[in-house]
Amino acid sequence: MTRADGSHITPTSVRQARWSHGTLSLDVATSDAAATLNVKITPSADRYRVQTGITGATATAAAMHLDMASGKHWYGHGEAKTDAEGEPDTRQPWPLDAATGKEQVNDTAFGPASYLMIEPFWFTATSAGLYVNTGNLMHVSLGRVHPGVADFEVTDTSNMDTTVFVERTPREVYQDYIGIAGKPQKIGATPAQFEKPLWNSWAQFYSTVDQKGFLDYARSLHDAGVPGHTMQLDDGWMTHYGDYTWNSKFPDPKGMSDQIHAMGYRFGVWITQWINLDADDYQVAKDKGYLLKSKQDPSQPCTVTWWNGKAGLIDLGNPAAYKWYEDQLKKLQRDYGVDGFKFDTRFFDERCAASNGLDAAAYRKLGAELAQQFDLQGAGIRVHWTGAQKYGFVTRTVDKGTDWASLNAAVKQNLAVSVIGYPFVTTDMIGGSDSMPPPSSDVLVRWAQAAAVMPIEYSSTSPLKVYDFVNKKWVTYPPEVVRDYAAATRLHAALAPYIRVQAARAVRTGEPIMKPLFFQHPADAASYTVSDEWLLGDSLLAAPVLASGTTRDVHLPPGRWYDVVRHRVIKGGDLRGYRADLRTVPLFVRLGTPDTAHLLKILK
Repeated sequence: MTRADGSHITPTSVRQARWSHGTLSLDVATSDAAATLNVKITPSADRYRVQTGITGATATAAAMHLDMASGKHWYGHGEAKTDAEGEPDTRQPWPLDAATGKEQVNDTAFGPASYLMIEPFWFTATSAGLYVNTGNLMHVSLGRVHPGVADFEVTDTSNMDTTVFVERTPREVYQDYIGIAGKPQKIGATPAQFEKPLWNSWAQFYSTVDQKGFLDYARSLHDAGVPGHTMQLDDGWMTHYGDYTWNSKFPDPKGMSDQIHAMGYRFGVWITQWINLDADDYQVAKDKGYLLKSKQDPSQPCTVTWWNGKAGLIDLGNPAAYKWYEDQLKKLQRDYGVDGFKFDTRFFDERCAASNGLDAAAYRKLGAELAQQFDLQGAGIRVHWTGAQKYGFVTRTVDKGTDWASLNAAVKQNLAVSVIGYPFVTTDMIGGSDSMPPPSSDVLVRWAQAAAVMPIEYSSTSPLKVYDFVNKKWVTYPPEVVRDYAAATRLHAALAPYIRVQAARAVRTGEPIMKPLFFQHPADAASYTVSDEWLLGDSLLAAPVLASGTTRDVHLPPGRWYDVVRHRVIKGGDLRGYRADLRTVPLFVRLGTPDTAHLLKILK
């Protein structure tokens, strides 16, 4: 427990224990002679609930501390915030305990309104798990604050409510948590969105995008025969952030939309819920009470800082504000032929005051219900926390850099988000973004190959040419880059029927589509630390090259596998120096499964 002055109250010894009606109650002495820690432990099948409170003192936070070594390896959490420079854009620990020093997980604002995709759920290689039942902000440290200790502190309360899972395999622990959180109630993408990539303008132009450049971009991809289902215009089209009107760079937005449609694409735009202070709509929203209020002065809007300046945030808890925002989006659809949106926003901010008795989870629900009305075009939406799984949205992981480290972080974050209950995952744009120089030819191709064996493809950097905003010049890729990129998208299209089968399974059972090897092979000790391979479904093992060079080591769990590249049957084990040039994606089909015949037909 933590007091308002920052001092800590820690348990020392058990004073009294009572067993009644299936619950063990403990009175625990603490470092404060006047304070008693009250603990209730209620066991049930494969789990026990632990509830704590305190008497004799006032506490502002409650915490649980667990020994990390006993779990061997740790998973869950989602996108990991650390003290290291560049996180989480260029690094993500997998497993969570693999990090050291500043790269260890340390998130002081871990909560349901975070921009990061996170979940109060963790599990270990020893098949134990922890769920913290709270809507409050938490401070989560995995070895950073106290070496070797997982610290889970819930703020603004003196109580803590946790569930500890004890199972036979990590996959069963995951299933236990999904039993609480819920499984997707729908598939978050259309068949076309599983088959072809979404093309978004961000990494190609950033906010300098204009009408001519966007149309040239779409036309060049179309003429080069690179597949895509949608051309999506990212940040850079609004008059001001929060004004849903076109700036002078887009003199004929309806004509632009018509030309996109004539090429066979759907058309989408980036949208946010922040309204910057200089926007025309800011004064409108302020005067009508449509913005979240300040905690300090409820007569004034809450002002927050986001990556594009200072802003207010539309209050979805106000029905009139909700309808006003909804109407802005529908007007874009009606007037300009916009087919869908990339929502890039927060629906609530803990720095502001909630309205109408709502909390952060309620705002998440309102935001999800709003977004469900529109086509999210394979870009999905970043809504999370226990219960958000049911919406079935596509989840794009946080922005990445453009180097090899970022590609590896993209893979690990897809795994991390998958194992907290969000199966329809896609990395940030193939090749990354994040205002770095464009990806090298090798990074771009290898990223496209990795995305080909993930649930959804999300593209931006053109394999033809891209502007380098750091060095102020155009970068033209060699012809083989567009050839190899297109080949990767065709591989994904071939796998789309198999992926859709896995998507339907995710709705039935909550099972991830992209998953770690140990989910299917829990007895294979080596699988628990493999961070650059994954299973797509239960039967296809993907081991794309994620580093410079044309060889890599591959780990195959026990069993018989078909090597798609070498056209041979091999036994599980370690393949050292497996050769894979820039046109090769190492794939292995598990023999003897219900999906084997389907995959062999697709991939032979």
